[in-house]
Amino acid sequence: MLNRRDVLLGLFILVFFIGFVFIVLLTLTAKSVGSFRVSQKRVAIIEIIGPIINPGPVVEKLERYMKNSSIPAIVIRLDTPGGGVAASQEIYETIIKSHNAGKKIIASMGAVAASGGYYIATACDTVVANPGTITGSIGVIVNFADFSALYQKIGIDFPVRKSGKYKDIGSSARKMTDEEKALIDSVVMDTYEQFIKAVSEGRDIELDTVRSFADGRVFTGRQAKNIGLVDELGTYQDAIDIAGNMVGLGANPPVLKEARNIWEELLIHGITKLQWLKFEQGIPHLLYMM
Repeated sequence: MLNRRDVLLGLFILVFFIGFVFIVLLTLTAKSVGSFRVSQKRVAIIEIIGPIINPGPVVEKLERYMKNSSIPAIVIRLDTPGGGVAASQEIYETIIKSHNAGKKIIASMGAVAASGGYYIATACDTVVANPGTITGSIGVIVNFADFSALYQKIGIDFPVRKSGKYKDIGSSARKMTDEEKALIDSVVMDTYEQFIKAVSEGRDIELDTVRSFADGRVFTGRQAKNIGLVDELGTYQDAIDIAGNMVGLGANPPVLKEARNIWEELLIHGITKLQWLKFEQGIPHLLYMM
């Protein structure tokens, strides 16, 4: 005969199983809506919020929408100070790929769309900013911690055996040599040249002109429009309207903004937080970061 404890345990297992199935179905439904179930043409929305560390979710959506004939246009909503160079470049390249596949891509800038956020915007057909958006910050930075004086003061030594003279470049246990600084500078400047080339090509501005203001300075949206970094001043909805008009859907077009799966969001947030902690702990990374 079943006792009360067995009944409660059975109910708990049943509820847990139903909840698990519901989450799986919700996830599959959200993905299928973005891939093949939507027949009505609509404008897709992709958000890039916060530091750009993990490009995977954005790239995955772009790849799916690229293959979906019911999505002729995509609005990239940017509210980011930038982030990793490679992460920003992966999103940039996928936007270029989407454009070449025939999609219209519109960048909509929120409060901040700087450095890596602006890098991504240069790949879009049209860039829309609020007059007070903070953007620009075109440049590259890499940080190295130097605790050598502190280690010496408290008597800590770091004996190192290495395969080549540059293998421990940027070590926090010693100061960089002038030769090492020159090597890091060459890497930074090569990455910087990649940035200004993307701006020059995406915005149709001469390289020397880009160099004249690509020194890390920031601009308001209105200032950015005056020098050709932004096409239109307007709101998020204005960007959606522009996208709709570009593909014949008119103003206020139907939109596709995928529902967020809470468990997937928590997992992505956790991974992103761990990756960001690596930056804060002084592990060197090239950054397109304001």
